Order: sequence, then structure tokens, then C-alpha cells
Amino acid sequence: MMRALSIASTGMAAQQLSVAVVANNLANVSTVGFKKGRWDFQDLMYQTLKSPGTTTPTGQVPVGIQVGTGVNAVAVYRGFSQGEFQQTDAPLDLAIEGDGFFQVTLADGSTAYTRTGSFKMDRDGRIVTAEGYTVLPDITVPTDTLALTITSRGEVNAVQPGSTAPTLLGTLELARFTNPAGLNSLGKNLYQTTAASGDPTVGSPGLDGFGSVLQGALEGSNVNIAEEMVNMIIAQRAYELNSKAIQTSDEMLAIANNIKR
Repeated sequence: MMRALSIASTGMAAQQLSVAVVANNLANVSTVGFKKGRWDFQDLMYQTLKSPGTTTPTGQVPVGIQVGTGVNAVAVYRGFSQGEFQQTDAPLDLAIEGDGFFQVTLADGSTAYTRTGSFKMDRDGRIVTAEGYTVLPDITVPTDTLALTITSRGEVNAVQPGSTAPTLLGTLELARFTNPAGLNSLGKNLYQTTAASGDPTVGSPGLDGFGSVLQGALEGSNVNIAEEMVNMIIAQRAYELNSKAIQTSDEMLAIANNIKR
């Protein structure tokens, strides 16, 4: 009977993780560029009371007896499906339509990656994130710029006084990964490479499989509220069932303990 208590406790712990992931998804439903999390569970090792194929005096055991010991969470991965676009018309709001990440330089000089394109200009005219991290490659916008346009290929052009033709200031580059789900989440909508994600491949937007850049728009979260609510209900019911299994096991132990000769 103690085995049932232990098994059910692993089920409750697993469903607690499910609810935590769903709660984080719902909390970030309005976060620009957010990618929803999903969980993977696997069954734990089995206790073999009788091995399949064991030979007995009456023949060979066809199936055996193996009792599982519960469930365990093995991964919480991010789904990088495209979020819906939100039109803003701000010149430095950029969305990636397709595969790829913007590159930014962190305070320690390392490179991080993001799908959030709500960029700003610092006092020197450099294109930066809301946290002040410089977007790569480093592009500086002149202070006398009258209009700023960014093409789908990532070309940043500025119209300056006395000139009708725009001046090319630089070209944004995107990075992509063989396994983006293996990236390390830093918070602030930033990711860093790991051994699981592999090294980034850097290229120009709109070429060689990279997504194109859309100016004046942002990529919204890819969280589906209805789907998350259904997942929460399923996790809640599974949690209740596991707690019921513990309660039932406890009652059976109490019955066995109260047996009198």
C-alpha cells in the first residue's frame, strides 16, 4: 500500500509543474515576443515482480508482473511558433516574419538573442533594446534624421536634410539555431546559446531561409488563452485524482491497521 502513496505523490508533483508552466504562459500572454512553454513527462523505473518470459513448471510466463513507480518531469521546452503581429507604426518596432532572432550585446560583452523587436535609440543614436543593450550589428542613426526606414532585408535607411535619397546606415542580421528549444532563457525576452542549441548561423533577413523584417509592427506572444485554460483544467483534475489515490491508500492502511483478531 505504501507503494501507492509514493506513486501518487510523484503524480501530484508533476501536475504542480504543469500548473506552474501554464501560469507562466498566461502571465506572459501580452509579453511581446514571448514563446510558450510545454512540459514532457516520462514514467519512472518499474519494479519487476515476475519477468516476462520466465520459465515455470507449467510453461513460459507470457507477460510477467511489472509495477511502475510513478512519473517524472524530464523537460520544459519552448515552442517557437509565430505569434500574431501587432501594428504599431513606430519606426523602430520590428517583427521577424519567419525564422531567426535579433542579436544584442549584453553588459558583459556576450551575445544574446531575442524575438522582441521593440527597439529604441540611446543618446548617441545607437539602436538598443528597452534595457539599453546594443543591437547587432551596431548601427548609429544621425541626430538630424528626418525619416527612418527599415526594409524587409534589414537595411536601415535614413533621410537627412538636403537629400532626397535615403542613406544606408547599415544592415541588421538575424541568427538562427538548429535547436532553438535548447536555448537558455535569461528572462527579459533574451536567450543564450547552449551545447544543446548549437552555434548560431548568422545571415541577412529574407535570404537563405531567414525570416524577413517587418517595420512598424511587433510579434505578440504565441500563447493561446483557451488552450492554456484547458491545460490548466486537465492538470487540476489530474492533481485531484492523485490526491484521491493518496486518500484512498490511507483509508485502506487504516482499515488494515484496525483489523482485530
